[in-house]
Amino acid sequence: MNATPTSTPSTPRIALITGGSRGLGRSAALHLAASGWDVVITYAERADAAQETVAAVAQAGRKAVALQLDTGKSGTFAAFADTFRATLAQEFGRERFDALFNNAGNGSNVPFMQTTEQEFDNLMNIHLKGVFFLTQALVPLLADGGRILNVSSGLARFCAPGKATYATMKGGIEVLSRYLASELGPRGIRVNTLAPGAIATDFGNGVVRDNPQVNAMVAANTALGRVGQPDDIGGAVAALLSSDMGWMTGERIEVSGGMHL
Repeated sequence: MNATPTSTPSTPRIALITGGSRGLGRSAALHLAASGWDVVITYAERADAAQETVAAVAQAGRKAVALQLDTGKSGTFAAFADTFRATLAQEFGRERFDALFNNAGNGSNVPFMQTTEQEFDNLMNIHLKGVFFLTQALVPLLADGGRILNVSSGLARFCAPGKATYATMKGGIEVLSRYLASELGPRGIRVNTLAPGAIATDFGNGVVRDNPQVNAMVAANTALGRVGQPDDIGGAVAALLSSDMGWMTGERIEVSGGMHL
């Protein structure tokens, strides 16, 4: 079937961004707003940061709403889907949304032999199990012809010390995205994976942003000669979710400036 989005050019598209209060999620929200999207962002704890993102989207002339969600607690997803459904109706006058950006996550820097089961489970619950079951809960609300963008990492392609567990989860996300693309294709929903490289945010305690030695090491191993900035990823998100990329699905797109080529 040739499914098309339920929204029309006169109806703003709506994106749900997990982890949208700061970093890559915030940048994605602002780039999407600049492209005419309204957004719903989630935050785990920092309601103040989430409201700053909402205000920045409003300054860009679009509408944003922030909802609390811990993406590592899959038992809360059904209730969140109900809250999101009510938000769509009350705040946007819509029954469906147009794009899901599974962005929320945390970092880890533990060697394989020192990784505990608790550490493994924490990363799995947020980066793999959480994405799997949150997407499952939200797909009924996603418009035909919609789109899903999942976040992986350059670390699923190249190796770095202490990243075995984190990268394992991201490898799982890349496989999941291909299966989602296949199974949701009959509804016209396209699913892709965005794999950032090292980005100067507060992720991982801000090591890429704040440590000059790490910053220099990343730049030296990147074809474009610098570390990535949040806007490098936010712009890529807006591009990948645009209708211009409507014939691409099931793909892994690395946005790393050419790390470790």
